[in-house]
Amino acid sequence: MENFSVIADPDASPYETTSHSRRLKVSWQGRPIIALSQGIYRPYIYPVFTPAGVLVTAEAPVDHPHHQSITAGTDYLDLYRASHAPGGATPNANYNFYMDEAFRGRAPGRILTRSTQSTEVDENHLRLVQRMDWQSPQDWANADGTTLVEETRIVDVYPGEVANIIDVRSRLLPTAGDIRIGGTVHGHFVVRLADGLRPVDGGTLTDSTGRTGATQVRGQYADWVDSSGSAAHGHKAGVALFPYPGSGDVPWHLSDWGFMMVNPFQVEARQVNKGDTVEVAMRVVAHDGDVNEAGVAALYASFVKDMT
Repeated sequence: MENFSVIADPDASPYETTSHSRRLKVSWQGRPIIALSQGIYRPYIYPVFTPAGVLVTAEAPVDHPHHQSITAGTDYLDLYRASHAPGGATPNANYNFYMDEAFRGRAPGRILTRSTQSTEVDENHLRLVQRMDWQSPQDWANADGTTLVEETRIVDVYPGEVANIIDVRSRLLPTAGDIRIGGTVHGHFVVRLADGLRPVDGGTLTDSTGRTGATQVRGQYADWVDSSGSAAHGHKAGVALFPYPGSGDVPWHLSDWGFMMVNPFQVEARQVNKGDTVEVAMRVVAHDGDVNEAGVAALYASFVKDMT
């Protein structure tokens, strides 16, 4: 008997037969967990629910419409490839896979989902594998843009009684030339919180050391961060982020007004040669109750144990 269902949402967009906008709804035993959504510029995970059905992320906030729930990307991606110019000069092109428009002179690219496959690993584990293309903007020489990077994005879903766990792994393969990604605070995984969970709404942002508020946590090192508060209909809920081991020891970048990032390319740029891969991953814990009621510290300890 199948416990998970993955169903296309026919009401996601009037362009449902194109890559402009579509949504795959994931549920477990009839309980909604997440949906995989494709927008004009990027794929993202929205909505994201707790076991009690509380929505904990925002899809397109008016102040930062590119912060679409759970996304992946960067505003600094440089492409290097051989030139026909005398001497074989190596020019570079600068792209932005973070904003919906040019950002600091960097042309806006699009990340488009080519395929999605789902496998029910066991009764409490669903794996979704997405194949994506990071494409340059349309130009005179290529009306469809050029695929610069091929991404394999793996989303593992584990429903629970107190928390729904979503693991996201992003594996990037440069195909048009060597790339440099970062260093920038804008990427790689971005989570935008729903109203009520944010400190500006009265929520509490804390980290594994006990620091609270963005002023104390931003720029600091900690195993995990959590933001919890009063959500819809008086329910308490929150979101915790656990970087995967090997994703790099980097300081947290987040805010009281509602975003948290897991970004190994924040401090230093990473060079990835054509044909090589780089992978980063994080765990998202969408939980009911506050950080203590959900047992976030214990969930992290279990996460680390499973990784070793």
